Amino acid sequence: MKEILEYTSYRQYIADYYADKKAKSAFTWQEFADEAGFSSRVYLKYVSEGRFSLSETATVRVADAMRLVDYEREYFTEMVQFDHAKTDAEKKAAFNKMLAIADAHKAKIVEGDAFRYFESWKNPVLRELAPSMPGAKPLALAHACRPEITAAEVTESLNFLIKAGFLKKDEEGRYIQTDKFITTGPLDVTPVAVRGMHRQMGELALETIEGVAQDERHFSGLTMGLTHKAYEEIVQEIDACRKRIAAIATRDSEIDDVYRLNMQLFPITKKNSNKNA
Repeated sequence: MKEILEYTSYRQYIADYYADKKAKSAFTWQEFADEAGFSSRVYLKYVSEGRFSLSETATVRVADAMRLVDYEREYFTEMVQFDHAKTDAEKKAAFNKMLAIADAHKAKIVEGDAFRYFESWKNPVLRELAPSMPGAKPLALAHACRPEITAAEVTESLNFLIKAGFLKKDEEGRYIQTDKFITTGPLDVTPVAVRGMHRQMGELALETIEGVAQDERHFSGLTMGLTHKAYEEIVQEIDACRKRIAAIATRDSEIDDVYRLNMQLFPITKKNSNKNA
């Protein structure tokens, strides 16, 4: 079984703990429930499947049953908090605590790098900008960003991008992308950071309405009534268009500027509950 610090889902950890014990002995969900003090023999099975959730008291009892102590117990508790969080702010706080625990014990959460990457707009911008300005100092890169940031922020972001493997340096000290583009992937934690990224990029887009010449930006929109079937077809079309645009963007080895493309399709009315009345 993997070290607990490699998990981000407490439900998966419970499932793997049970499977590991089951493989070594005649362990049952009933025995697991008894050790945690639950009357229902299927309660923890349902928790692992996402049908039930652990209360604060139940979390302590399950941690006791799995013999978790010290940082393992703390990490398990934060995984429960992360899973149960209602808002992005709460999820972010819980996950940052998980990262801190892992960092303190020299462990790496695979999703952690993706979370940190999408947490700030500076990371994807500098990942594109630094390779296009070979030999540029952090201050020059900072001045090239819109809006401008500090040299210290540039240095912090570049150090992270290299450490996480999003950028590397060649023999001459030039920054090189390890991949042509980054996608979010099926990770459990990145949606929290990605939603924050969308908010940040949306705010930057608003600033360019007045701050960027019209021949250097393109804004357009369409308000329309849709059925759910039409919505799904449009989402597929947007996804295909995004892939075609990514292919165009990665075709050239050099760039003139770093651009951000926001594709947004969202409801501006509530569902018409009276349409069948």
